[in-house]
Order: sequence, then structure tokens, then C-alpha cells
Amino acid sequence: MMLTADYVRLMARYNAWQNAQITRAIDGASLRLLTEDHGAFFGSILGTLNHILWADRMWLHRFGVEQSRPEGGIEQATTLTPTGAAWSAERFTVDGRISAWAGRVHSIDLTGDLTFYSGVTGAEITRPMAACVIHMFNHQTHHRGQVHAMLTRAGLLAPVTDIPLMPEEAK
Repeated sequence: MMLTADYVRLMARYNAWQNAQITRAIDGASLRLLTEDHGAFFGSILGTLNHILWADRMWLHRFGVEQSRPEGGIEQATTLTPTGAAWSAERFTVDGRISAWAGRVHSIDLTGDLTFYSGVTGAEITRPMAACVIHMFNHQTHHRGQVHAMLTRAGLLAPVTDIPLMPEEAK
């Protein structure tokens, strides 16, 4: 499987764009609305956003970008931040780390295998690095789709998600 550094940079930019739109969408929303169970896998808007944030931090740790892994396991991931504002601040920081990593990654860094401990399986596993990087971005997109549906249901402005509509980078 061939994965390029250009793909990683594109997806890091897409991730940051999506999260900036979500930040604007939830700005001013009540904590009640953000924590209300909307029937999604992780329940609420904030719970799902926290899960994505926790998983991104876990993958950055596995990729060697973060020294320490996030606290708790997948069960505690939904409570990583207590409010929309706290999520937005932490999300901005982590998106910066993803973008910085993407900016310095080389295609050769995306080859070979990655070995890590999986709390889901309870075992150490080895998978192709490229598949792990693709998964991180796919995981974000998958769960942001759930957030999109919850935002729409709640009457909030859901983000534009089409990659071809992403604004061009500043020149």
C-alpha cells in the first residue's frame, strides 16, 4: 500500500478545517444540548467530539508525536473535556500537532509496520503504518459524520464536508 506525504498533509488540513467549522457550530450552544444523548454510538455531540480528540491523541502517541498517551481508555474518552469551549481549545492544540507532524512527514515514514498496544483487543498488534495513518483520518471523518447528524438534528449549522469545497491554503 502506497501512502504519500501529500495525502497526509491534505487530510491534516481537511481535519483542521472540519474542526474549525464544528467549533463555530457549537459556539454558544448550551452544555445541555452538547451533552444530551442523541442516540449516536458515543451518545452526545460533546461525547463524540471528545472520543475523536482522545483517539487522535492516542494515534499521535503511537506515531511518536506525543510522548504520553491520553488518560483513560475508550470508555473514558467521552469525558476528556467538560465543555464545548474546553473541547475547542484542546482540539485547536491537537490539530496544530497533527498539522505540524504532517508538515514534516516524508512518504518513506509511512512505510513499514507499526506495533502498538490496542486496548480494544487487549493485545499488542502490528499493522502497516500506512493503514494506521489512513485509519486515523478515516476515524475522524466517520465520527464527524455522526456529529454532523446530531448538529443538524439539534438545529445547529452543520459544516460543509466536501473536500473539493475546502478553501485553498493561504499563499
